[in-house]
Amino acid sequence: MSKSIHTITSTAVPLDMENVDTDQIIPARFLKATSREGFGKNLFRDWKYENDDESKPKDFVLNDPTYKGQILVAAKNFGCGSSREHAAWAIKDAGFDVVVSSFFADIFKNNSLNNFLLPVTVSDDFLQKIFTAVKKDPSVLLTVDLPGQLISIASTGEKENFEINSYKKTCLLNGYDDIDYLLSMTKEIETFELEKH
Repeated sequence: MSKSIHTITSTAVPLDMENVDTDQIIPARFLKATSREGFGKNLFRDWKYENDDESKPKDFVLNDPTYKGQILVAAKNFGCGSSREHAAWAIKDAGFDVVVSSFFADIFKNNSLNNFLLPVTVSDDFLQKIFTAVKKDPSVLLTVDLPGQLISIASTGEKENFEINSYKKTCLLNGYDDIDYLLSMTKEIETFELEKH
């Protein structure tokens, strides 16, 4: 599983539904596993299949081969509901590196950042521009530039800046979890300790 994120240029999957909660992202019956792998196949499980039967796919955007890519574009208030890290695991395991929305639930946003899934918050207006562009042409490319904190739509040239915590940005750029980050600071810590004594 890729950890570090720099600049991602990809087509996108448009999930134009508001208030998508973590139980819809990954239903509770799939939370028994403790490893992060294998959750992707059950992402949005109840929306993908009739009566949990894989031979009966529903009319749902993730079942539509027209849309694919590393970027999931979601409507407002994505990731609300119960606090389950498995929601971020499932999205990442399904092949997404970025989720774009105009509002994320705080716990989901933090869980995503801790699992190398980049949540990009844009304005409502820019989100609608993305949905319009992707639905008009599913092959349109979006570019998410993490170093520059910029998201752009190739077909229109429109761009918008996004905010991210500087510590989490450093971790994502380097593929660090919290422990990796501390280990990367070993020399600085040792120098500080020596200067202190």
